[in-house]
Amino acid sequence: MSDEVESASADYPREWEADVVLRDGSVAHVRPIGPDDAERLHRFHAAQSEESIYLRFFAPIKRLSDRDVTRFTHVDHVERVALVGLVGDDIIGIGRYDRLGGPDAPSAEVAFNIADSFQGRGVGSVMLEHLAAIGAENGVAEFVADVLPQNRKMIQVFTEAGYDVKRNFDDGVISVRFEIEPNEKSQAVRLAREQRSESQSVRALLNPSSVAVIGVSSKGPSVGGRVLANLREGGFTGRVDVVHPSVEEIDGYRTVRSLGDIEGRVDLAIIAVPAAQVLDVVRECGPAGVKALLVVSSGFAETGSAEGAERQAELLSLARSQGMRVVGPSSFGLINTRADTRLNASIAYEMPPAGHLGLFAQSGALGIAVLASAGRRGLGLSDFASAGNRIDVSGNDLMQYWIDDDETHAVGLYLESVGNPRKFTRIARQLALRKPVIVVKPEVSAFGVPPGHRVRETRTSPAAFREMLRQSGVIRVGNVHQLFDVAQLVINQPLPKGRRVAVVTNSDALGALCGDAALSWKLEVTRGPVALAPDADVESFRDALVAAFEDESVDTVIASFIPPLISGGTEVARAVAEVSACYDKPCITTFLGIHGASEALTATSPDGERVVTPSYPMPEDGIRALAAVTNYAGWLQRDRGEPLAPEGIDRKGVRAMVRRVMTEQPEGRDLTGDEVAEFLGLAGISVWQSIPVRTSKEAVAAAEKLGFPVVVKSIAPEVRHQVASSLRADLRSPLAVVEAFEALEERLTQFGADQFVVQSMATPGIGCVVTSSEDPLFGPVVTFSVSGPPTDLLDDVGYRIPPLTTSDVSDLVSSIKAWPLLDGSHGTAADRAAIEDLVSRVAILADENPEIAHLELNPVSTNPTGLDVLGARITLALHSLRQDSGRRAMT
Repeated sequence: MSDEVESASADYPREWEADVVLRDGSVAHVRPIGPDDAERLHRFHAAQSEESIYLRFFAPIKRLSDRDVTRFTHVDHVERVALVGLVGDDIIGIGRYDRLGGPDAPSAEVAFNIADSFQGRGVGSVMLEHLAAIGAENGVAEFVADVLPQNRKMIQVFTEAGYDVKRNFDDGVISVRFEIEPNEKSQAVRLAREQRSESQSVRALLNPSSVAVIGVSSKGPSVGGRVLANLREGGFTGRVDVVHPSVEEIDGYRTVRSLGDIEGRVDLAIIAVPAAQVLDVVRECGPAGVKALLVVSSGFAETGSAEGAERQAELLSLARSQGMRVVGPSSFGLINTRADTRLNASIAYEMPPAGHLGLFAQSGALGIAVLASAGRRGLGLSDFASAGNRIDVSGNDLMQYWIDDDETHAVGLYLESVGNPRKFTRIARQLALRKPVIVVKPEVSAFGVPPGHRVRETRTSPAAFREMLRQSGVIRVGNVHQLFDVAQLVINQPLPKGRRVAVVTNSDALGALCGDAALSWKLEVTRGPVALAPDADVESFRDALVAAFEDESVDTVIASFIPPLISGGTEVARAVAEVSACYDKPCITTFLGIHGASEALTATSPDGERVVTPSYPMPEDGIRALAAVTNYAGWLQRDRGEPLAPEGIDRKGVRAMVRRVMTEQPEGRDLTGDEVAEFLGLAGISVWQSIPVRTSKEAVAAAEKLGFPVVVKSIAPEVRHQVASSLRADLRSPLAVVEAFEALEERLTQFGADQFVVQSMATPGIGCVVTSSEDPLFGPVVTFSVSGPPTDLLDDVGYRIPPLTTSDVSDLVSSIKAWPLLDGSHGTAADRAAIEDLVSRVAILADENPEIAHLELNPVSTNPTGLDVLGARITLALHSLRQDSGRRAMT
């Protein structure tokens, strides 16, 4: 955003600014219009065709009047809202709405005008999406528009967005009307468009038809020279241009003096100049028509210096303002092994073999480790990408690309940081439903963020991230070694249909080791361990394996052998491969002390496919990988559930109350007891009345108001961990209330606890806690636990990140170790349906209202016939913009 636009209005809504990926993978900037856009608007209008002008204004207007331009560029961001899309300094699209009937009117007239050269690239859809989100925030309920019948593109923008559009034809004009509140279809359309756009942007990076390399030294080895050599040795099928200001030829390539001298378009510019020169190169890229950047140069924010951080921020700003995506800086590079591309735009010394594993790493050092491990395992890759400092292209983008890539059968991610976990879990879940996603990720902490990575600091428990990964269906492993253990299995073998395994071996000790390892990973040994005799021949091995595969009670075969006395070890390996290739069951192997076994573990299936049976150095490695893959297969088989839709939530009432409180106190505040009851009541949650008391006399008055029996309790946070009993229950007379109050007051004085309430006596039950907190990194985090020591002392808390499905809520409730206290294992079962309904309502409130900084229902007394919410606290606060909001926007 320009300084001129920012200074135009003190009320300028900066949070509406966003960089967006268009349908063709390029980048545009969306922001509110301002008075200083007048000249840009004149240029935009002058470049439009007569047809476009007529379709927008219903009249042939050759030049906008100064009065019209002033009216278009001066808006109040409430009754009149207008957005512009820009690439560089040029407007490519305008979207606006004008409320019909004042600042609180529910209807607004919407209109769009898209540059001729950008029509068909999704600009209108982006504008509608952003205007609808802004309108909903401002209390607009519906959009209306008048469209000429021949303006089919604009009608498509409305109808294809997923809204329920009503049309009416009158006097030669089509009037359209639709509610802008997101529905299941409109949300699905938005996410599908986001996926296609971001996938296309990555496709341009990994499948360029032309590459320009800037930074090749003519005086000796250099990073740019290494990349250039790799492009040649890897067999890149496209055009390569080398940019050098002073020499005519480098390593057999004729050079050009600048990017502007290159004939034809440049899909990918690889920048390997010193950090101080990078920005100058990027400034040349836009005018030269470069589509995307790979910056291998270092010297940016990873240095820890203010200069490096400033240079990195300017790099991103320059690239996006010119419509380009960026990999890096300090990237190890990009690799695409497909025969029609053969791109090795990296500093790796060897091109990995072609295969079906897509790999993503962030830092260069880890890129080296990941590629080296893949090479040692003989695992072929489809693609490899290193994000470096990850200022733009991230693992989320690569996952979007791999969703539809038929050549990638499994995905491996080494994540040093996750900048947008909320979006990560959404994309990872979609990808994991199609192919395995294996993730190496250290625990989330303030210490684990690599230099140069932009990551908001989280305030939630590391357990939230672990649960997020589990919720997403990804296979989390501890290190690169384990990543490839799992990859060997999922790339080469079918997924197990269950947890039942057979163990076939020729050593009792080895059989016991395999069996124990399987049990430790919660696999079921339903056959064996079967130990063949030391002098068994190959046919004996074959027969034992066939019997194991034929056993209907077996889902996976574990074969582990030491050198046989009679047969050769490679012959046994060949037999294992041949038998395994005939069955739709996975098989893992270990050959201790047998050289050459791995090379013999390839066979042809009955339908002619090449099948590799994976082998592991030790049985524990393979069984750990098998357990992880079995868990993933179980996740795939689970019911996904339905989007949460509990009845009786007044969403408009909730939003109105949030807006009212935040208008009165923009920084936010704790809600009063009456406000909490009102707020939760709008969500269909009933809270028992609590009457604060300071004296025994007030306690008696409160009890008489509520009706006996009652409870007197302390609500002071100081006593939660220190006093086993801070309440007196089942008080049936004024005297009992006086005695209880005075006893609690005396007992708790030493803790400074002077906050007491009186409440009606609830049905006896087990107390639970339901919370939601808005985290700067994760967004809303919903928790469930049993109140008391399980929560306060043992941290037995379940975490989930909305949006949730019915299955997610069910999993959350039963995920805690204390769940047997509620499921009837140790007495009467609680009403699970009531618990899940309550959690669902909290999850919806949290997901749709980022101003809810903290919501706590504690205690929630559960019983066989329902539950009672006995205590509740809510804090509203000015929220930071979520990184995965209801409109498409790059981080």
